[in-house]
Amino acid sequence: MNHDLTTYRYLVVAEGQFGPLTSKTANSAVRFLPDRVLGVMDSRLAGRTVQDVLGFGGGIPVVGTLDEGLALGPTALLIGIAPQGGALPPEWRPMLRQAIAAGLPIVAGLHSHIADDPELAGLAAERGVPIHDLRKAPMDLPVSGGRARNVDAYTVLTVGTDCNIGKMTAGLHIRDALTRRGTKVGFAATGQTGILIEGWGIAVDAVVADFISGAAERLVLRAAEGNDVVLVEGQGSLVHPGYSGVTLGLLHGSMPDGMILCHQPTRTCPYGGGGVYAWMPLPTVPEMITICESAIAPLRPSKVIGISLVTFDMDEAAARDAIARTADETGLPVTDPVRFGSEPLADAILAAAAQKRPAPRPG
Repeated sequence: MNHDLTTYRYLVVAEGQFGPLTSKTANSAVRFLPDRVLGVMDSRLAGRTVQDVLGFGGGIPVVGTLDEGLALGPTALLIGIAPQGGALPPEWRPMLRQAIAAGLPIVAGLHSHIADDPELAGLAAERGVPIHDLRKAPMDLPVSGGRARNVDAYTVLTVGTDCNIGKMTAGLHIRDALTRRGTKVGFAATGQTGILIEGWGIAVDAVVADFISGAAERLVLRAAEGNDVVLVEGQGSLVHPGYSGVTLGLLHGSMPDGMILCHQPTRTCPYGGGGVYAWMPLPTVPEMITICESAIAPLRPSKVIGISLVTFDMDEAAARDAIARTADETGLPVTDPVRFGSEPLADAILAAAAQKRPAPRPG
């Protein structure tokens, strides 16, 4: 559950896959750990900057070879992709062997654990090189008992109309906005990228199904210690044909007081699988609000209290129109927290948290 990740300076590998939607871990490291990402490796894009490729990240260079990356002075190698199925691309093995031979610790969020690979783990042991598999779940997880509903902190879960739709990003931007206001916030990381950024958490998609809710419960109980608000990083979507199970487990285990719904207005069908889900239209935002609130209702009352939109593929006028239209449809605060700031969502959480706190007793 704990990883010594807070001091590494990374060369991020996204060979052949660096881009706005294809290198989620790399992109989040650039966004939230910019001072600790020294370069990104993708030979297709060598010579460009991260800004050129993603539209943010400044002058971090994109390099074409591991030798060029090593010249930047990294202290660890980060595998910057999270492909469907989570397997290590076989063509990356020579590069990983070279990195280990050069003494670089490996940080990976794949389902196939590097530390379980006989060749790579053996070489790392010989060289005394640490391997951090962010998706390796603890073995002592409980079945949820519903204890998260009793924490004093106001707990918020980010949910979505789809997977890969900004749930972690929204949560971290809201966390920063609340922290700036002096609110004590715990962020419960539930995926490999959130763990990378926060330095702790449980990758719930690597947990045996019976214990997903227990993992969420454990995370909330820890994140609530000494904090006024807990933000739980959401995963998947209740309507995604491939990833709904982990979403329901998180919802029932975290027992949120409220939810922030994430949506991309231009997306029409579930993400992933090379278009295999094109047959399924995504629900509207009002429909998804009903689905999420109904799924938790038998356990406790919980409402969607704000909407986070992803509008990077829209011009500013279209993005602002989508925000206004969604606000009209739902009556809720709406923003794109990356583009326009997360303050409306932070306001909604603080207002709801104030209602949860018991009134002071007469002196």
